[in-house]
Amino acid sequence: MNDSRIHPRLASIGLTAAVLRKLPPPRGDESTHHIALMRVAEVQRESLLLHDGDALHSARLLPVLRQTLAAGNDAIAVGDWVLAHRNALAEWWAHDRLPPRNQLARRLTDGRDKVTRAVIVSNVDTALLVMGLDHDYNLRRLERFVALVQMAGVTPVVVLSKADLVADAALRVAEAQRLLPPQAAVLAMTLSGDATAALSPWLQAGQTLVLLGSSGTGKSTLTNTLAGHGVAVIGANRADDSRGRHTTTARTLYRTPTGACIIDTPGLRTLRLDGDADAIGTAFADVAQLAGGCRFRDCRHADEPGCAVRGSVSEERLKNYGKLLRETQRDTLTALQRKAQVQQWKAHGRPARLRTEAKRG
Repeated sequence: MNDSRIHPRLASIGLTAAVLRKLPPPRGDESTHHIALMRVAEVQRESLLLHDGDALHSARLLPVLRQTLAAGNDAIAVGDWVLAHRNALAEWWAHDRLPPRNQLARRLTDGRDKVTRAVIVSNVDTALLVMGLDHDYNLRRLERFVALVQMAGVTPVVVLSKADLVADAALRVAEAQRLLPPQAAVLAMTLSGDATAALSPWLQAGQTLVLLGSSGTGKSTLTNTLAGHGVAVIGANRADDSRGRHTTTARTLYRTPTGACIIDTPGLRTLRLDGDADAIGTAFADVAQLAGGCRFRDCRHADEPGCAVRGSVSEERLKNYGKLLRETQRDTLTALQRKAQVQQWKAHGRPARLRTEAKRG
């Protein structure tokens, strides 16, 4: 499988030299006539849609590959590159996954002890964080999305949709810009034809973009605009709170006329970050840098004397930073550690309960 044969077909869906360098050496039992490098365009319950640069192919994931990935708390995601082979029945099977350049992932919890890692997408260059300038506008939620993207080393671009519904769009842009690193962009738009021109710097050939946000923000509308035709189903929002219905039910990769790829995603109702305290620190670089000047190394930036962070960072941003740290620490506890923590809380609360019972006595 030489580069000159596969590059012309796959460059339009994001093939790069870095991807080619990750190709494993062929095994002796492989027939190059029946093996192809493809990109995952959609992950369904029992199958995949793979793109070969010309067309989509339905495929299955070899059980051994699924089990290997699951053992590493990993999974196949849209945007991944896989090697697939076609058997004698003309069925495609994905048997190898190239190591992803990056992944956007979140944590899911069952409300008790089980915390799982869910991969959203892989191998993306830019994340378009779509937030409506109606009832959806929420800077604290936007901070979570920005942190998710920065932790993965992906460039965030905030798209404030429905700009025609408000009179202070410029003010909202300035508010959102303060949450981002200096090089990141914030754009207010109506998601119509001008969206392609506004986003042209990130729609260059070979680039991959993912659209993230809540339901009803206009992700599918933006997908159709950038793709140049109606590829995504669009639904109406509720009139009372502007909340959208989940018209997008799967993550899907599409090509654009400019040569870029876009991945539309369903709305995320909850977003728990997948990372440790150091990863959170990369997303809150301003807090991490100022913390070096605090008097105490374990300063929580709450009411400790000599804190170098309070007063320089907004109270709301500090609260969100602390909340994300607590979530991360809680999600990384083992079942035994959680049990010990609950017992500790009960022990601390027991004297208070006894005093209350004595008063009622």
